[in-house]
Amino acid sequence: MTPAMFRQACRQGLYREQSSGQCLGYTQANLVILPESEAYDFLLFAQRNRKACPILEVTDVGSRKLSVFATDIDIARDCPQYRVYRNGRLVDSPYEVSSIWQSDFVTFLIGCSFSFESALLENGIEIRHITLKKNVPMYTTNIKTTPAGQFHGNVVVSMRPIPAKQIAQTIAITEQLPQVHGMPIQVGQPESLGITDLSKPDFGDSVPIYNGEIPVFWACGVTPQAVVMQSKLPLVITHAPGHMLMTDILDTELTKVLGE
Repeated sequence: MTPAMFRQACRQGLYREQSSGQCLGYTQANLVILPESEAYDFLLFAQRNRKACPILEVTDVGSRKLSVFATDIDIARDCPQYRVYRNGRLVDSPYEVSSIWQSDFVTFLIGCSFSFESALLENGIEIRHITLKKNVPMYTTNIKTTPAGQFHGNVVVSMRPIPAKQIAQTIAITEQLPQVHGMPIQVGQPESLGITDLSKPDFGDSVPIYNGEIPVFWACGVTPQAVVMQSKLPLVITHAPGHMLMTDILDTELTKVLGE
């Protein structure tokens, strides 16, 4: 399935599952949609927290289109699932948000760690949640973000079990893609992040860790959702965790596309 076909399937209500393992090799993105009045502060927040919030593209005010990362796209309908937050509370998890779209909305595309999974798979590194057809486990940590305006909260991480002998290779591969969170922020010590039980993720699904494997943690684009809940903004729309927006850009083209 091509990225355009994937988005069409979402738009038509034919695909509503998490997106890990879909359209391997293409960049997937987190979404944050909020009123223009909050957009500058969020942009500043993302710049101050680039590891967790690497910005790929920002739309024009009110636009449901992208100019760089995809054509034939409707941001309000082309994710498998969304989340709607009002005053910091999750109030709905709809499959489209066109009915509540506002003319002052600005959309931020934020890099997603799903985008480096194809490179890991190509190098013989198993991705457990793909093997088990689950969502990646994600945890809220004790690491504070750098605040900006109303935006403040804690960093969220995603976790993948990696065999000890493949840790160095995993770090070497992912550090080449800082636009999608880059290298891990922690290896093997969840307690240092304030994570006490890996079997109980805050978002996503639990996956087993086998003998000889080490839990590896990357900064996660779900961080803005934790921040939105802490900051209690009147209205923010995001993707549902693990249900990403699929773009037309290959992971290998990210550096060129972003001019880095």
